[in-house]
Amino acid sequence: MTIENPSRNEIGSILKKAKRIAVVGLSDNPERTSYQVSEAMQKAGYEIIPVNPTIESALGVKSVASLKDIEGHVDIVNVFRRSEQLFDVAKEFDEIDADIYWAQLGLENEEAYEFLKSKGYTVIMNRCIKVEHAISKA
Repeated sequence: MTIENPSRNEIGSILKKAKRIAVVGLSDNPERTSYQVSEAMQKAGYEIIPVNPTIESALGVKSVASLKDIEGHVDIVNVFRRSEQLFDVAKEFDEIDADIYWAQLGLENEEAYEFLKSKGYTVIMNRCIKVEHAISKA
């Protein structure tokens, strides 16, 4: 199976509807891409939830160790982890109340994709959420 992302229009609709983004692998280092992308999304009005057991907080928000530690609904789980770790994140994603699984630019994992698609989830891989937000003007 080939990884097939939603259309640009669908991605724009997802971003317009979304409010809460859990960022797996968010760094507290302003030099890291995960920080810069998440900061841009936070400034655009999204609630960012850092998911990283190795940091206290990022972007002024206390970090949680795993997706299962988040209270309430999550619209998008944005993943900044190596491609080989995407399946483990996908299994945890399946255990929480979230809508969209999003792997950042350069990240793809067919096993994770097939697992989540077979359960009816919307999956986006190898796309930068900040770039898609700018393109869609969400």
